[in-house]
Amino acid sequence: MKQYAFGDAQFMSAREKLLVLKAWVRFLKNGLRREDFSDRLYKHLTNHCSFIAHYDRAGFYATYFENGEDTTRFLSQFDKCGDCLSVEYGASWWLHGDYEDVNGAMIEEASWYIPALMEQAAVKAREADLAEARRLAARHGFEVQQG
Repeated sequence: MKQYAFGDAQFMSAREKLLVLKAWVRFLKNGLRREDFSDRLYKHLTNHCSFIAHYDRAGFYATYFENGEDTTRFLSQFDKCGDCLSVEYGASWWLHGDYEDVNGAMIEEASWYIPALMEQAAVKAREADLAEARRLAARHGFEVQQG
Protein backbone atom coordinates (compact mmCIF):
# COMPACT_ATOMS: atom_id res chain seq x y z
CA MET A 1 0.00 0.00 0.00
CA LYS A 2 1.22 3.45 -0.92
CA GLN A 3 1.84 6.08 1.73
CA TYR A 4 -0.83 8.79 1.86
CA ALA A 5 -1.08 12.07 3.73
CA PHE A 6 -4.58 12.41 5.14
CA GLY A 7 -6.03 15.46 6.80
CA ASP A 8 -8.34 15.55 9.78
CA ALA A 9 -12.01 16.17 8.98
CA GLN A 10 -14.88 17.15 11.25
CA PHE A 11 -16.11 13.58 11.62
CA MET A 12 -12.94 11.62 10.91
CA SER A 13 -9.33 12.00 11.97
CA ALA A 14 -6.42 11.37 9.63
CA ARG A 15 -5.70 8.19 11.62
CA GLU A 16 -9.27 6.96 11.17
CA LYS A 17 -8.97 7.59 7.43
CA LEU A 18 -5.85 5.43 7.35
CA LEU A 19 -7.68 2.66 9.21
CA VAL A 20 -10.53 2.82 6.68
CA LEU A 21 -8.05 2.54 3.83
CA LYS A 22 -6.38 -0.47 5.46
CA ALA A 23 -9.79 -2.13 5.92
CA TRP A 24 -10.60 -1.38 2.26
CA VAL A 25 -7.37 -2.93 1.01
CA ARG A 26 -7.87 -6.02 3.20
CA PHE A 27 -11.43 -6.41 1.87
CA LEU A 28 -10.30 -6.13 -1.76
CA LYS A 29 -7.15 -8.21 -1.34
CA ASN A 30 -9.09 -11.08 0.26
CA GLY A 31 -11.67 -11.20 -2.53
CA LEU A 32 -14.56 -9.27 -0.94
CA ARG A 33 -15.12 -11.79 1.84
CA ARG A 34 -17.98 -11.08 4.24
CA GLU A 35 -15.67 -11.46 7.24
CA ASP A 36 -13.45 -8.67 5.87
CA PHE A 37 -16.33 -6.23 5.38
CA SER A 38 -15.74 -4.37 8.61
CA ASP A 39 -18.10 -2.03 10.37
CA ARG A 40 -15.52 0.75 9.92
CA LEU A 41 -15.54 0.24 6.14
CA TYR A 42 -19.32 -0.04 5.97
CA LYS A 43 -19.79 3.21 7.90
CA HIS A 44 -17.32 5.06 5.68
CA LEU A 45 -19.02 3.84 2.50
CA THR A 46 -22.44 4.91 3.75
CA ASN A 47 -21.37 8.17 5.39
CA HIS A 48 -18.74 9.46 2.94
CA CYS A 49 -18.94 7.58 -0.40
CA SER A 50 -22.52 8.27 -1.52
CA PHE A 51 -23.97 4.87 -0.64
CA ILE A 52 -27.20 4.48 1.27
CA ALA A 53 -27.13 2.30 4.35
CA HIS A 54 -29.34 -0.57 3.05
CA TYR A 55 -30.63 -1.01 6.64
CA ASP A 56 -27.38 -2.42 8.02
CA ARG A 57 -23.97 -3.85 7.15
CA ALA A 58 -25.38 -7.30 6.28
CA GLY A 59 -27.97 -5.70 4.00
CA PHE A 60 -25.31 -3.61 2.28
CA TYR A 61 -23.13 -6.67 1.77
CA ALA A 62 -26.05 -8.67 0.36
CA THR A 63 -26.92 -5.81 -2.00
CA TYR A 64 -23.48 -5.49 -3.53
CA PHE A 65 -21.49 -8.67 -3.01
CA GLU A 66 -23.79 -11.66 -3.37
CA ASN A 67 -24.64 -11.09 -7.04
CA GLY A 68 -21.90 -10.73 -9.64
CA GLU A 69 -23.65 -7.97 -11.60
CA ASP A 70 -24.14 -5.92 -8.44
CA THR A 71 -20.50 -6.41 -7.47
CA THR A 72 -19.42 -5.14 -10.89
CA ARG A 73 -21.64 -2.09 -10.42
CA PHE A 74 -20.19 -1.41 -6.96
CA LEU A 75 -16.60 -1.75 -8.14
CA SER A 76 -17.21 0.61 -11.06
CA GLN A 77 -17.46 3.48 -8.57
CA PHE A 78 -13.85 2.84 -7.54
CA ASP A 79 -12.45 1.96 -10.98
CA LYS A 80 -10.08 4.73 -12.05
CA CYS A 81 -10.46 3.56 -15.66
CA GLY A 82 -14.01 4.94 -15.51
CA ASP A 83 -15.77 8.05 -14.24
CA CYS A 84 -15.93 6.98 -10.56
CA LEU A 85 -19.51 8.21 -10.31
CA SER A 86 -21.64 7.19 -7.36
CA VAL A 87 -23.53 4.07 -8.40
CA GLU A 88 -26.52 5.18 -6.35
CA TYR A 89 -26.64 8.89 -7.20
CA GLY A 90 -24.69 9.20 -10.46
CA ALA A 91 -22.57 12.09 -9.22
CA SER A 92 -18.93 12.65 -8.27
CA TRP A 93 -19.41 14.86 -5.22
CA TRP A 94 -18.14 12.02 -3.01
CA LEU A 95 -14.68 12.78 -4.48
CA HIS A 96 -14.63 16.35 -3.18
CA GLY A 97 -14.47 17.93 0.23
CA ASP A 98 -13.25 16.60 3.56
CA TYR A 99 -13.02 12.97 2.44
CA GLU A 100 -11.56 13.34 -1.05
CA ASP A 101 -8.12 12.33 0.26
CA VAL A 102 -9.21 8.94 1.61
CA ASN A 103 -11.72 8.33 -1.19
CA GLY A 104 -9.09 9.08 -3.81
CA ALA A 105 -6.72 6.71 -2.02
CA MET A 106 -9.43 4.04 -2.10
CA ILE A 107 -9.65 4.43 -5.88
CA GLU A 108 -5.88 4.30 -6.22
CA GLU A 109 -5.51 1.18 -4.08
CA ALA A 110 -8.49 -0.51 -5.77
CA SER A 111 -6.72 -0.30 -9.13
CA TRP A 112 -4.50 -3.22 -8.06
CA TYR A 113 -7.48 -5.48 -7.36
CA ILE A 114 -10.37 -4.37 -9.58
CA PRO A 115 -9.41 -6.26 -12.77
CA ALA A 116 -9.38 -9.65 -11.03
CA LEU A 117 -12.43 -8.82 -8.90
CA MET A 118 -14.36 -7.73 -12.00
CA GLU A 119 -13.48 -10.98 -13.71
CA GLN A 120 -14.51 -12.96 -10.63
CA ALA A 121 -17.83 -11.05 -10.52
CA ALA A 122 -18.45 -11.72 -14.23
CA VAL A 123 -17.94 -15.46 -13.72
CA LYS A 124 -20.29 -15.37 -10.73
CA ALA A 125 -22.92 -13.51 -12.78
CA ARG A 126 -22.60 -15.97 -15.67
CA GLU A 127 -22.96 -18.97 -13.34
CA ALA A 128 -26.05 -17.41 -11.75
CA ASP A 129 -27.57 -16.74 -15.18
CA LEU A 130 -26.91 -20.31 -16.31
CA ALA A 131 -28.37 -21.74 -13.11
CA GLU A 132 -31.50 -19.63 -13.61
CA ALA A 133 -31.74 -20.74 -17.25
CA ARG A 134 -31.50 -24.39 -16.18
CA ARG A 135 -34.13 -23.85 -13.49
CA LEU A 136 -36.55 -22.21 -15.92
CA ALA A 137 -35.91 -24.80 -18.62
CA ALA A 138 -36.52 -27.65 -16.18
CA ARG A 139 -39.77 -26.02 -15.02
CA HIS A 140 -41.00 -26.19 -18.61
CA GLY A 141 -39.69 -29.67 -19.35
CA PHE A 142 -36.52 -28.72 -21.18
CA GLU A 143 -32.90 -29.50 -20.50
CA VAL A 144 -30.15 -26.96 -21.05
CA GLN A 145 -26.98 -28.35 -22.59
CA GLN A 146 -23.81 -26.36 -22.71
CA GLY A 147 -22.41 -26.02 -26.19
